[in-house]
Amino acid sequence: MLYAANKYDMETEKAHVADACRGKGVAVLIPCYNEAVTIGKVVDDFREALPEADVYVYDNNSSDDTARIAFEHGAYVRSEPRQGKGYVVRQMFRDIDADYYVMVDGDDTYPADAAASLIRPLAMNDADMTVGDRLSNGSYGEENERAFHGFGNNLVRWLIKVIYGYAFEDVMTGYRAFNRVFVKTTPVLSAGFQIETELSIHAVDKRWRVYDVPIEYRDRPEGSESKLSTFGDGAKVLMAIASLFKDYKPMAFFGWLALLFVLLGLIAGIPVVVEFTTTHLVERFPTALLAVALVLCGALSLTVGLVLDTVAKNNRKQWEIDVYQAYRA
Repeated sequence: MLYAANKYDMETEKAHVADACRGKGVAVLIPCYNEAVTIGKVVDDFREALPEADVYVYDNNSSDDTARIAFEHGAYVRSEPRQGKGYVVRQMFRDIDADYYVMVDGDDTYPADAAASLIRPLAMNDADMTVGDRLSNGSYGEENERAFHGFGNNLVRWLIKVIYGYAFEDVMTGYRAFNRVFVKTTPVLSAGFQIETELSIHAVDKRWRVYDVPIEYRDRPEGSESKLSTFGDGAKVLMAIASLFKDYKPMAFFGWLALLFVLLGLIAGIPVVVEFTTTHLVERFPTALLAVALVLCGALSLTVGLVLDTVAKNNRKQWEIDVYQAYRA
């Protein structure tokens, strides 16, 4: 009887995976801003690759015919008036209920036929987030013609590895899939293109299961323009990493800051101490005050880190309880 039950469970699981890979219970999320050139093809490709899925296009104040074209090609079209990809993704996560979510850009750079490969690890309960990896097979380097994008991606990957100990194959990819609990318990704080970095760091910090899926990347077709500012948005991504480091690992953040203050205080104070031991006078009084102030700032930073570390641990405990409740829902 036990063998028969296990066999039935395995067959049921296989059927569930097969259904999910056809799009049953799947929502395809496409945030869009002025993608009239490509959005029709993107919607058609995903409706063909996942025939049972619901395709949602969220128009973010496009000045072209993005919304109309998406609707004509069979997508559910909604709008997000607050400008920025982060705002769009936040609203998508709030509005849409599904078992699995595939998030993809509307610029026709990601292959729709890879969607089933992104969904499969989720449906098999082997992952909570899957990432469309453009880098490991070299397709991004061959196709992408925008200078410094590869460097920026590698820099963000390196920072996440140093801070969190996890090596993503591709951090900035806009092609991802998630299970329901991941989506419904993820606090999206970013307003713009920092969203991919935020999702990656959240997944690592909260110890979600992450699975990289190599995909073939292709550059934008002629007439389609990138909205990503290499340096402007790159600076925002780095600021987001620093902010999330402070929020998620305050003891490490303020501990390193305390060490820096103490080192600067020693650099300023040691000559004063040497002078005092020699002359029994403190002639560089402002330098002595600076040294004391720096060391006090270090002590204060360490205290702040200890307090915020306790707060962060309590928040993590509450988040774990919220996850349990989301699984029961």
